[in-house]
Amino acid sequence: MLQSSTLQLLRFPFSIFLMPVYWFALSQVTAVHTGRAILVFIILHGLVYPASNGYNSYMDRDTGSIGGIEHPKAPTKQLLYSTIILDTAALALSLWISTWFFVGILAFIIASRAYSYRGIRLKKYPVIGYLTVIIFQGGLIYFLVKHACSEAQEFTESWSAILGSSFLIGAFYPLTQVYQHQQDKEDGVTSISAALGYRGTFIFTIIVFSLAMGCLGWYFANNLELDHFLIVQICMLPTLAYFLWWMRQVFKNESAANFKNTMKMSIVGSLCSNAAFISILMINHFE
Repeated sequence: MLQSSTLQLLRFPFSIFLMPVYWFALSQVTAVHTGRAILVFIILHGLVYPASNGYNSYMDRDTGSIGGIEHPKAPTKQLLYSTIILDTAALALSLWISTWFFVGILAFIIASRAYSYRGIRLKKYPVIGYLTVIIFQGGLIYFLVKHACSEAQEFTESWSAILGSSFLIGAFYPLTQVYQHQQDKEDGVTSISAALGYRGTFIFTIIVFSLAMGCLGWYFANNLELDHFLIVQICMLPTLAYFLWWMRQVFKNESAANFKNTMKMSIVGSLCSNAAFISILMINHFE
């Protein structure tokens, strides 16, 4: 029987924040293998991401708010064992897809553990920790999903799409850390947000988000699909509106960089991004 703390700290709902990369990659597959697409979704959002969340919580033992949870419960050994079971299941299922997918998922798990594990703790380094997150949650996942979900399991990925995926994760990620500066400091961690400061975090986000949109614009333009890029722009308008409002509040009073506003930003951003790429998926495959 799973303990309530284990279920909470695996943070299954948190996977929705990482889902846009999956939908973007799937929308760009010419001939989708439906069975593998469903299996890949389950592996990532039902096994790999929750295991990563749970392991990070087990190592951190947070007493303050964390992504998606305002009052986290204390982790137990069951949480650690659960992450091992989820990772093992993910790797076993990955073998059904392809060797490349298996290797990619294994690399993701290793990077995730190195990010959190007390003996390595990549997350305590602002730049290395940041790059680890955006490369593995962004570009690598795009590459793996597009490869695994295509009928021919081909390798036709565009660097502009891979970079766009990484920058998209990279734009939102510092905002998820903006309310944790003190908590991270007490744990010996210097996040990219803490290194940049409150104002610097928002300015950095503008720069990286612009890079993400530039890469996506280049990608869609090369594919003669600027109408798809327009869909992304329209869907992201609520995200931009909330971000600018929140930035203004933080610039006036840094106390606005709190858990509540951060979660609102994450929810709005993920819903808008998911809507954009699901819309493109439907246009490409269900017209």
